[in-house]
Amino acid sequence: MTIHAGKLTDPAVRAFVSAVNSHDQEAFLKLLTPDATMADDGSDRDLTEWVDREIFSSHGHLEVDNESDGGRVLLARYSNDTWGEMRTRWSFVVEDDGRISRFETGQA
Repeated sequence: MTIHAGKLTDPAVRAFVSAVNSHDQEAFLKLLTPDATMADDGSDRDLTEWVDREIFSSHGHLEVDNESDGGRVLLARYSNDTWGEMRTRWSFVVEDDGRISRFETGQA
């Protein structure tokens, strides 16, 4: 059963999923620390390039199936125009100020 983005436990992760699904790149970038990093399938990637290619220019969308670790780990069906739909795992490091300093994703 899908968990609506507005029902996700962690406020930063909730805002992240909402920004992805509403294709709001400006809101998405405001959620990240200035030195934020990310990894895809275990490899660090250039965050700006990856986010543009895999989320915003390809109409990315997250359907969350499960959350754990206080809402900072998600199992989700991720889809975009490039790859179609796949089962993915997302994990987040959220700083004390509520911004995301790192996220990791990959096929689950």
